Amino acid sequence: MRQLRAFLLTLLIGANTMAATNDEVAVIETKFGKIILEFFADDAPKTVANFKKLAREGFYDGTTFHRVIPDFMIQGGDPLSKTDDRSKHGTGGPGYTIEAEIKRPHLRGTVATARLGDQVNPEKRSSGSQFFINVKDNHFLDGNYTVFGRVIQGMDVADKISLVPRDRRDNPNERVEMKVRIMSRAEALGSAPTP
Repeated sequence: MRQLRAFLLTLLIGANTMAATNDEVAVIETKFGKIILEFFADDAPKTVANFKKLAREGFYDGTTFHRVIPDFMIQGGDPLSKTDDRSKHGTGGPGYTIEAEIKRPHLRGTVATARLGDQVNPEKRSSGSQFFINVKDNHFLDGNYTVFGRVIQGMDVADKISLVPRDRRDNPNERVEMKVRIMSRAEALGSAPTP
């Protein structure tokens, strides 16, 4: 009987931990406001776990949305975008890639990983850190990139970022830096109970 109680307690603790993990969201803070993302952990578990790990380590803080294209998407997450050498923006990462987890379509508001092209990356492995937010339905990307989340608040912010003046490489003329935090959905959306 004691073993059964211990086993049930272990299951209950595990279920509570899993529920807390599935209830986590990302909050991307920018000078234009916040973008809140929920994750598709069931469809892209490795990608989601990697994004959360990097965010918790502060990896994304100070990186920029280094590529913005109106009516298409905004892309960020490159550690080299912290530098003033704009020619390197969009070429960096954490030094590894993630196995492709391609399942979902590219609808407005979905978040996907960037990656190298098929000629050098036939397995369609995802960038270790770079990601993009679709500002419109982009079905021509379906089947080619891992979609791992979606915007649940702040699409107006993503839209504003997509429209900022940019150079011929689609890099904003003025830096659009981000700070990324992982927190509970209730905390992020301001509905957390007060103590």
